[in-house]
Amino acid sequence: MTRAKSASASFPFVKIVAQEELKLALTLNVVDSAIGGVLIMGDRGTAKSVSVRSLVQLLPEIDVVKNDPFNSSPTNPELMGPDVREAFQGGETLETAKMRVPMVEVPLGTTEDRICGTIDIEKALSEGTKAYDPGLLAKANRGLLYIDEVNLLDDSLVDVVLDSAAGGWNTVEREGISLTHPAKFIMIGSGNPEEGELRPQLLDRFGMAVNIRTIFDMDQRTELVMNKLAYERDPKGYTEECREETEALKAKIVAAQKLLPSVTMDRDFALKISGVCALVNVDGLRGDIVVTRAAKALVAFEGRTEVTMEDIARVIGPCLSHRLRKDVTDTMDGGFKVTLAFNKIFKGSAMLNFDETMAEGIKAPEPEKPKEAAKPKEEPKKKAGAWSGLPGGR
Repeated sequence: MTRAKSASASFPFVKIVAQEELKLALTLNVVDSAIGGVLIMGDRGTAKSVSVRSLVQLLPEIDVVKNDPFNSSPTNPELMGPDVREAFQGGETLETAKMRVPMVEVPLGTTEDRICGTIDIEKALSEGTKAYDPGLLAKANRGLLYIDEVNLLDDSLVDVVLDSAAGGWNTVEREGISLTHPAKFIMIGSGNPEEGELRPQLLDRFGMAVNIRTIFDMDQRTELVMNKLAYERDPKGYTEECREETEALKAKIVAAQKLLPSVTMDRDFALKISGVCALVNVDGLRGDIVVTRAAKALVAFEGRTEVTMEDIARVIGPCLSHRLRKDVTDTMDGGFKVTLAFNKIFKGSAMLNFDETMAEGIKAPEPEKPKEAAKPKEEPKKKAGAWSGLPGGR
């Protein structure tokens, strides 16, 4: 069973302490859904799922066709279910309603029928109608699909999700009866890397990826604990206290969505982004596109209209680090490689800000100590009475 998502049932997004890269990645995907989602990997207990579930508070409302299981758009045929599209093409008037952008969670251990939906064969044969029971992909259309423990998802289900994410459509076939409906969604996944790796095909489907770590700052840990305890004592009251801050962030996101089409980026920056992707051997062009979209979304979120080099620097790591080819013999972090490549292409030298980059977790090797000259081995002293050979043998 899927868990219902409501703004009042989740911890306030604005009260999540630290994890700034994670919060920025999620926010940018709300500003521009074409970025392609977020993959969140990190230690257990680091607010991965809490952050995603609290994102529902920031999601805007959209127009949908009333009582339609596919959240069909009343104006765009590409986002309409089969029945609504037929009525739209026939010139019928569609009754509309408002709803918050849906967030659907895929439970661990789910089945293919639950994800894709099923067709009631008996009803179809007896009444001559396509009786379709919508799956999670239908409910996630025009919204977000969240997969917790994504690295533990069964391979067969991964293939189903990948097909829909790639084409934006889901086809259900049972006993010669088929139905196709739109399934355009932002995919968000989270997991603990200690429990398993993701398939490269699935990795590439996420627009951005962030690796989060346990907070060790004493003040931040204390603040987070106190916030959590205050929320558990009175969830509604605590959420109400944060309403003004939440509404301000939501308004900022709505303003960014309106400003986004006006954001521009210099062609020279686009060429350099492609240069970074080529330098770190990123396969395909999806990385180039995502970096550009994320940089523009960041600029719009901050109320500006022109992309700068600093904007690209802030988003290029999360957009490219998970797209690098894996080499078991290479111990260098992917984000570090992207930083060096960015410095090389944009600033002319990979070693700029080297000390700052090293401080992120990679230490320079310590100089080797000079080896001491080997001392000649001393012959062991012979014990008293030991036979020393025949006379004259030396």
